[in-house]
Amino acid sequence: MEKGDKRGAIMHAALELVAEKGFHGAPMAMVAVKADVASGTIYRYFESKDVLMTETFADLEKRMVEAVMENYPAGRPVRERFLHMAKILVGYFIASPMEFRFLEQFHNSPYGVARRRDKLFGEQDKDMCRELFEEAREAQIVRDLPLAVLFALAFAPLLGICRDHILGFIQLDAALLEQAVEACWDAVRR
Repeated sequence: MEKGDKRGAIMHAALELVAEKGFHGAPMAMVAVKADVASGTIYRYFESKDVLMTETFADLEKRMVEAVMENYPAGRPVRERFLHMAKILVGYFIASPMEFRFLEQFHNSPYGVARRRDKLFGEQDKDMCRELFEEAREAQIVRDLPLAVLFALAFAPLLGICRDHILGFIQLDAALLEQAVEACWDAVRR
């Protein structure tokens, strides 16, 4: 196994274990077994479990941003950019249920809380969603609500829909996805 392969295998093992068992059910020793590497090998790539988890999240986030940026309607109206972003993210999540479960675990953990706080209020690492909503709020396209409320109104229902699709409670086809995304836009627009 090459160096990059081991690092990737470790991150993939961590992702699978967290998705299946949560953070507490994914000790480093178990990650090593699942990645088929010696326990000490993990520490050559990640100095701690915290670093492993945050880097695994960062890798997933990078892939999601790449997916959103493909055919992104830059320069188009805010509504069009939001609809594109929301549809792509929902498609990404339902096509990758294990990654979706990891992301849910991450966002509901201390790791995710710190990351979310930085995305909402930090000056570094500006987020494309944050920039979109700030632009929309300034142009009075969306309701004048705190960013956290706008994000919750716009994206939390979509995450619930993804979860329900993955669990088999609903069948999310193109028409239903379109209606759901439009409804989320309606929740935040003026």
